Amino acid sequence: MTYRDVASPQVLVWACTSVGARMPVAMAPLALVFLVRERPGGYALGAVLAAAYVIGEIVGAPVLGMRLRPERPRPHLAAGLAAGAAGFAGLGLLPDANSLILGGFAVLAGCAPAAVTGGLRALLTELVPERAVPQALSTESMLNSVIWAVSPAAVTGLALGVAPRVPLLLAAVLMGASAAGLWLLPSGWKAEGSEDGTRTGQSSTSRLLLGAWPVYVTGAASLSLLGLAELALPALLEQRGIRVGWSGPMLTGLAVGGGLGAFLYGLRTWPGLLRTRSVVLMCGASVCVTLLALTPDAVGIAAALAVGGLLQSGALVTRNLALREVLPPTVLAAGYSVMYAAAGAGYAATGSLAGALLTVTVPSRAILAGVVLTLVLTGVGWWGEARRTRGPGERAGGVVATDPPARAAGSSPADHPACGLEPGPGPEGAAVCGRGDAEGRL
Repeated sequence: MTYRDVASPQVLVWACTSVGARMPVAMAPLALVFLVRERPGGYALGAVLAAAYVIGEIVGAPVLGMRLRPERPRPHLAAGLAAGAAGFAGLGLLPDANSLILGGFAVLAGCAPAAVTGGLRALLTELVPERAVPQALSTESMLNSVIWAVSPAAVTGLALGVAPRVPLLLAAVLMGASAAGLWLLPSGWKAEGSEDGTRTGQSSTSRLLLGAWPVYVTGAASLSLLGLAELALPALLEQRGIRVGWSGPMLTGLAVGGGLGAFLYGLRTWPGLLRTRSVVLMCGASVCVTLLALTPDAVGIAAALAVGGLLQSGALVTRNLALREVLPPTVLAAGYSVMYAAAGAGYAATGSLAGALLTVTVPSRAILAGVVLTLVLTGVGWWGEARRTRGPGERAGGVVATDPPARAAGSSPADHPACGLEPGPGPEGAAVCGRGDAEGRL
């Protein structure tokens, strides 16, 4: 179980396709602000356009993700990317259009490709051996960290150095290229029982996805800390008498810490249930953000951000692994899409809370309030996951899992190195390692 299992030409193609699909997502909010900032009230309009884009993502991810068919997702994903590219192109080609028209393009750019993240994640796990799935998901997290570290600098440089419309036109080109890249990847992914899943219909899919709500809650909590740190950092630095310009390098340190954390998580197996690991990592990240709010000097703030990013990225990987445990293969891509929407909602909720509190209190207290909200979400998610346990099995989407035949026959945990769980009677370990009913996927 090493990263060598992930290194292959097909995974490289997947990585290039993923960059084309996700770089525009990371560029969009800041690019929209630069696009209209020279208009009267430009910054406010930019914030509204960015909000419209995010709302499009949050709505589109679960709605479109539920329509993905494991055996044939490529036309759906390609159409979403093409429509998203059209939305970005409209923004870049018509920067002086009416604000309502720009808002429509922003919603289209966010909504149309919103299911692609889930689909690409499912395709990635198809490209690697089962034992290497944790490493594949860690690799995905590292790639995302690089994308989010590079995007702000790219947008700023192109918007100020060339023209405000250029970042959005680049986003359109990248998304269009990503749609073409899908044809170099498998047409779908294996999903045992997909025929039965198709017959059960959308209501059954919705029931299964709703049954995984605790995972979505902790997923939202894991990204809410990131939103809290990013959105409140400039105001905090100003409160501490530190140059606001340091926020850029500090946030780059946050992204680098996130990439390092994802790499370290995939290096070895870790003890304990997934939900326990998630809570430990989230509490550690919350401590770091608390120190961020209380530390008076720049070095301490930068260190807290870097370590917090390291822990938070590990928590995100555990959430994706947890979805593989509780959802069947037929709806896993839809589950990833709902997770994407939940994480975006968590980011927006904590950022909105911090923004509202900044008008009535100092930044450090606003950050501490956001940490409290994050811990509450983490606790609710952990309680929901723990409550699913019933006797010898783990209740997943209404199905009680039993020990799979391989474990019942006496196989050892070493026979299932991908699970990363300690041996023992815990239902979570049995379901993940043996890919029983409760595990169905991730």
